[in-house]
Amino acid sequence: MSIREVELTLIDGTKTTFGKIAGGPVLVVNVASRCGLTPQYEALEALQKKYAAQGFTVVGLPTDQFKQELSSNEAVAEYCSTTWGVTFPMTEKIMVNGRNRHPLYKELVKTKDGMGLAGPVMWNFEKFLIGKDGKIQRFRPTMKPDDPKIVSAIEAAL
Repeated sequence: MSIREVELTLIDGTKTTFGKIAGGPVLVVNVASRCGLTPQYEALEALQKKYAAQGFTVVGLPTDQFKQELSSNEAVAEYCSTTWGVTFPMTEKIMVNGRNRHPLYKELVKTKDGMGLAGPVMWNFEKFLIGKDGKIQRFRPTMKPDDPKIVSAIEAAL
């Protein structure tokens, strides 16, 4: 199965596939509302607005894996839209590690980061850039979405 065929459920309950919500380059980010890195939502939304017309999409995948997410999908959706003005697609809450890891993350965690390390998601706001060609690049949580390395990778993928 291609990564674009992986099934996702959006935060409003709509069933879809990864490819249907993200046909061009996509930045996949596991997000959380009560994390010290939560202000990254602002830069993620700025990237969405800047590059959406060129086919780029940010996809937020809320997770309570690190015990920092709100209790319901509805609460997450409201918080993200009212606090951060999020317009990019968000999924229902998922697991990014362990036995119940979402199928999308089963593939993503095989990708090595800039230091050559693959494996489990380390924390909230880990980023995976998936190009139209299926090439995946991994950026660890503390690298901000507007870091020049991420921006240049997005621009190269457009």
